[in-house]
Amino acid sequence: MSNSDSAAQVQSVDRAISVLELLAQGEAGITEIAGELGVHKSTVSRLVSVLESRGLVEQLGERGKYAIGFGVVRLAGAATGRMDLSKLGQPVCQTLADSFGETVNIAVHDAGVAINITQARGSAAVSAVNWIGQRTPLHATSSGKVLLAYLDLDERKRLVSLPLDSYTSNTVVDASRLLSELETVAEQGYAACFEELELGLHAVAVPVRGHRGEVVAAMSASGPSYRLSRERVEQIVPAMVSAAGDLSAQLGYFAG
Repeated sequence: MSNSDSAAQVQSVDRAISVLELLAQGEAGITEIAGELGVHKSTVSRLVSVLESRGLVEQLGERGKYAIGFGVVRLAGAATGRMDLSKLGQPVCQTLADSFGETVNIAVHDAGVAINITQARGSAAVSAVNWIGQRTPLHATSSGKVLLAYLDLDERKRLVSLPLDSYTSNTVVDASRLLSELETVAEQGYAACFEELELGLHAVAVPVRGHRGEVVAAMSASGPSYRLSRERVEQIVPAMVSAAGDLSAQLGYFAG
């Protein structure tokens, strides 16, 4: 793609967003939108046609004005859901962090990585690292493995077949081995990582479910290997599962 083609695409995206922002203020016709944006009506017609095909705008009757469509509500709902998850998850994380003395995070899957949206640190936590907003690899973290384990099988296979970075000698980068491990994660209901992302760092994570029962996030506890031993990981899993269940219930999920 040439630089001119790329610039044209960026300009089209910018104009499409401008159309949405304009319609967010009220209904408008093609002529009005074109006047506000300072572009030809044919350009607006093309933009509106694409937005309408995605449900982001809708026409109010034949040859009528346009308004924001319900597709925007869907997108807004996804963002609101994450904000709700972060807000509701904070006290749950803090309670666990205070109990364990370790760092507790909630992460969500986004475009092939795990993004931490909530964090709480216990009194014994030795690291001052702020993980909120950081993108971490799915295959080398306990949260990532939980998020991978509950994906559709085809998507799971696609993601693990991509080139996987090795962060330590313990990082699992073989696709077959990783897929087998993810099956175990789904069966046992939690994932653990022992020095797979960083030497000396252990972590364990459990799934958080949305109102339809789908896994929407992973809650993890992490700490130094000398304190968060393999034996201790097994000991804290029940408390984490219980806390994740409480959070899932707040999100509208009730196990049958």
